[in-house]
Amino acid sequence: MKKTKTIYWIATILFAGLMIFSAVGGIKPNEETIKILHEGLGYPIYFIQFISIAKLIGSIAILIPGLYRIKEWAYAGLFFDLAGAVYSGVAISGAFDPMMLTLLAWIVPGIVSYIYFHKLKAE
Repeated sequence: MKKTKTIYWIATILFAGLMIFSAVGGIKPNEETIKILHEGLGYPIYFIQFISIAKLIGSIAILIPGLYRIKEWAYAGLFFDLAGAVYSGVAISGAFDPMMLTLLAWIVPGIVSYIYFHKLKAE
């Protein structure tokens, strides 16, 4: 149980930290965020703020012990966000950019966190 809990918390803190880091720039979009997401990908500025706040709330939700049903929704939302980022990049460029593989650094801790969340819940 201790090993499971340790792996869960390391992966969860890492995943939540990465998602919070990605959300901060969009809560009050700066020039760089607007250039990438609005001009580059075509997202409306209000959507950038919405998705950033949703990522922040989801990240906080997965860090709070308990809240099992809310965590399920939070994990789903965060994974949809990452899947949408990959899809948006492919849709705009028309091809898969190998740099998108860096998103694995974000997705892998999320998957590990989710798997160990269920292992802890089952114990």
